[in-house]
Amino acid sequence: MDEKLLQKMEELIREIEKHNYNYYVLDNPTISDGEYDKLYYSLVDLERETGVILPHSPTQRVGDTILEGFTKKEHEISLYSLNKVRDYEDLRDWTTQMKKMAEDTLFAVEYKFDGLTIVIEYEDGLYKSATTRGNGIIGEDVTMQVKTIRSVPLNIPYKGRLIVRGEGMMTNKAFIEYNKTAEEKLKNPRNAVAGAVRNLDPRETAKRNLDFFCYDVLLCEKEGLSTQEKIHEFLVGQGFNCGNYFKICNNVDEIIACIEEIDKVKSKLDVLIDGMVVKINNVEVREEIGFTAKFPRWAMAYKFEAQEVSTLLEDVIWQVGRSGRVTPIASLEPVELAGATISRATLNNIDDIRKKDVMLKSRVFIRRSNEVIPEIMGLAEKYDYSMPILPPETCPSCGEKLVQKGPLLFCLNHLGCREQVIDRISHFASRNAFNIEGLSDKTVSAFYDDLNVRHISDIFSLTKEDLLKLDKFKDKKAENIVKSLEKSKKVSLSRFLFSLGINEVGVKTARELSKIFKTFDEIREASEEQLESIKDIGQVMAQSIYGFFREEYNIEEIQRLFDAGVKIEEVKEQYAQNTNFTDKTFVITGTLSMPRDEFVKIIEGLGGKTSSSVSKNTDYVLAGENAGSKLDKARELGVQVLNEEEFNKMK
Repeated sequence: MDEKLLQKMEELIREIEKHNYNYYVLDNPTISDGEYDKLYYSLVDLERETGVILPHSPTQRVGDTILEGFTKKEHEISLYSLNKVRDYEDLRDWTTQMKKMAEDTLFAVEYKFDGLTIVIEYEDGLYKSATTRGNGIIGEDVTMQVKTIRSVPLNIPYKGRLIVRGEGMMTNKAFIEYNKTAEEKLKNPRNAVAGAVRNLDPRETAKRNLDFFCYDVLLCEKEGLSTQEKIHEFLVGQGFNCGNYFKICNNVDEIIACIEEIDKVKSKLDVLIDGMVVKINNVEVREEIGFTAKFPRWAMAYKFEAQEVSTLLEDVIWQVGRSGRVTPIASLEPVELAGATISRATLNNIDDIRKKDVMLKSRVFIRRSNEVIPEIMGLAEKYDYSMPILPPETCPSCGEKLVQKGPLLFCLNHLGCREQVIDRISHFASRNAFNIEGLSDKTVSAFYDDLNVRHISDIFSLTKEDLLKLDKFKDKKAENIVKSLEKSKKVSLSRFLFSLGINEVGVKTARELSKIFKTFDEIREASEEQLESIKDIGQVMAQSIYGFFREEYNIEEIQRLFDAGVKIEEVKEQYAQNTNFTDKTFVITGTLSMPRDEFVKIIEGLGGKTSSSVSKNTDYVLAGENAGSKLDKARELGVQVLNEEEFNKMK
């Protein structure tokens, strides 16, 4: 074979794997998808031309061979489980015991990943095999399946024999993306990864876009891996994703501080963790302390409260929203989950109910993520007395016959459906929309019941005399609401868009649309193709926006608002793009000289982005007075912190 072609193939492999590492491990892509594809298919063409495929080629990640069955494989190094504690008292007892055995010992603290344990072997720097944990002595050979995981390096710098241990994971992002188009929805990321790795067709494994997080070296000929800290650094140096958390602690108080820090933010992480792992840092000390029959004595897992539990589904309440959509909400036997008592959970729609096979009076799995209303993930157990969940034929609020559109139910009685009208006006008056002070849900309900308010625009024709007819309304309260209504009539384009309650359009999307199109007329006249071409607006959202502006009821409501005196402020000329801001992510925290929204406008106007939480992808944190946990997180991650003066100098 031509040496130059072979050299070219090696160069392409190195380049592609570098970009895989940037994308899947660092979450920091440095080229576009099109540029990546060009590199990848250049390698494919060379392999076809030469007839040679190198064993570490990324083109071999997805095997075309469907396996007949799994081969059992004995682990060269037995895999132990971890002993667990659930309270700080037991953790203190364990650390005290460890300190007695090794007085000056340090402790390493890492995430306890909630996925599927996988052991991977390398020989001469090349990926050789992968095995599931099994019973700790014998596992299943999943070499072809694990090879599809892009964050598993196929070629590493270390050329000796190496066996590592880690966790196969499906990130929450990958889970959500998969379920958007999947015919059969996955129940949760943990089950998803187990089902993917233990699938006889590696192509099916590849579809789930899994990740691998590495945390241990089981066998290595390299000297100097004398501490967990050095093991961690070695694994990172080989190109493994090791998660974004690793701390060395002197004592139990520092360990507890780490646990509490992560406990507060665990629901916002992109990976499932169910606790923290604490290990003696020094490997030599570990060998002296030894093992029980089941566990290493030198390691302990602190378990968080469960993020998923099962409970009885007692009833389903059908709730009417502002668009007329009727959504099923499960009424549950109260259960403790993630520090809260849960008695309600979402079921999405009738198709979701059927796919998950849940029934009235059945036991169901529920999961709480991102601190919002929990979601029912699937059926745990059904009984002889369990009953199917039937969709209503009439609206639970007004009694009108419901209309089905795909898997969704709608009440089209826009003006006579009490729940629908109240929800629509409350959303319109909310802080991120028209920000009308004094219009609580209770007040809006009184408008509907006692003042015959049916259209959103009706609120602008209310007088002080009208409001004084309401229970507990005095002069001052009535005057304040009338003034607030008048003041709110002049509104920004992004707030106006959000106030309309278009399905899928939140605050961020409304801002993005107003920034790109500049005028309301341009937005409502935009085609689906124009909308879909905007970053972060997919097909479903584009269809929702386009369809909203073509429904007669919505067209009439918008005109009524303009007739009532609502005026959209002209979008101010954008700032000139500034390289200090272009594609940079800012988090704003603390008290500053202007409202937070004003800083968001400046940042986005200069080409930057804003986020509500600090992560490794944050470029700057703008911190004012009394900045709290976000400032602490920024310092911990090494994110640059700016005061207002420093921020202004960047503009």
